[in-house]
Amino acid sequence: MISIIIPAHNEANVIGRCLEAMTDGAEPGELEILVVCNGCSDDTAGVARGFGPMVTVLESEIPSKNAALNLGHAQASAWPRFYVDADIVMPIDSIRKVAAVLRDGVHHGAAPRMRVDLENRGWPIRAYYDVWLRTPYVQEGMLGSGVYAISEEGGRRFTTFPDIIADDGFARLLFEPHERVSVDGAWFLMTPPATLRSLIHINVRRRVGRFEMAEMHPDETLGEAKQQRGALYRLFLKPKLWPGLAVYLYAKIACMAIYFVRQRQGRHKEWNRDDTSRDDANRVGTRSDP
Repeated sequence: MISIIIPAHNEANVIGRCLEAMTDGAEPGELEILVVCNGCSDDTAGVARGFGPMVTVLESEIPSKNAALNLGHAQASAWPRFYVDADIVMPIDSIRKVAAVLRDGVHHGAAPRMRVDLENRGWPIRAYYDVWLRTPYVQEGMLGSGVYAISEEGGRRFTTFPDIIADDGFARLLFEPHERVSVDGAWFLMTPPATLRSLIHINVRRRVGRFEMAEMHPDETLGEAKQQRGALYRLFLKPKLWPGLAVYLYAKIACMAIYFVRQRQGRHKEWNRDDTSRDDANRVGTRSDP
C-alpha cells in the first residue's frame, strides 16, 4: 500500500479532479488516501468522501497546512508516503513509478516531473514559465512543488513538519542530492495563476519560504541561490529569451517590493492563495512541459 496525504483548505472546486486522477485505475488496497480538511467552510469533505473507501477524510478546525500535514502523517500507515497539494493532478501510473524508485534503497525523496497547464493563459504567464522551467531549481534540484514522496527510511529523518511555509523545501533538504530524484516518466500537472498579479502574490509566499529555509539551512540555500543566478546569466546570452526574462525579472522585483512592504507591516507571513487557477478546475488537461 502507498499512503497519500492531501492537506485541503476550502478546496471543494479542485479536490475532485485531484482524487479522480489518483483513483482512476488504482487497485483495491493499493492506495491509502488521507484528505485532511483544515478549517474548511465549504464542501471539501463531502466531495472527498464521495470517492469511497479508498479515501479517508480527517477534519480539523485549525486552518494550517503544516498542522494538516502532521495530522495526516500521524494517521498514515504505509510507505512510501506522498504529500500532495489538493489542486494538482497526478495519475496512478506516476504514483506507481515514484513509489518504485523509493523502494530501491538508494533514493529516499522523489517526485514526478512537473507539467504546467498553460492552456487559456496569456503571454505574460507563458513567458514567465518559459524562463522558470529552465532554471536549475526545476531542471535539477526540485524535489517537489505541489507533490513529493518520502521512503520509509527517509521518514525516520524527521518527526513532524515544522511550522514553516516551505514544507517542500524542508523535505528536499532532508536528503543529500544523490538521495533525491525527479522521476522521468512520472508527471503531475499544475495549473498556474491566470494573471501576472496573482503570480506575483503567490511568489511573495514562496519568498517567505525561501527566507525561512535560509535560516534553517544557510549553506545549502546560499549554494542554490548562486546556482540560480548563474543560470539566469546564461539565459541572458540567448536573445530569443529576453522578452520572457523581462517578465520574469519584473515579477521577481515586484515580489521583493511587496515582501519588504509587508515585512514592515508585520504581514509578510500571511498565506497568499491563488484562486484564479481554481476557476477552471473542472478542466483537467495533460499539457506537457513548454
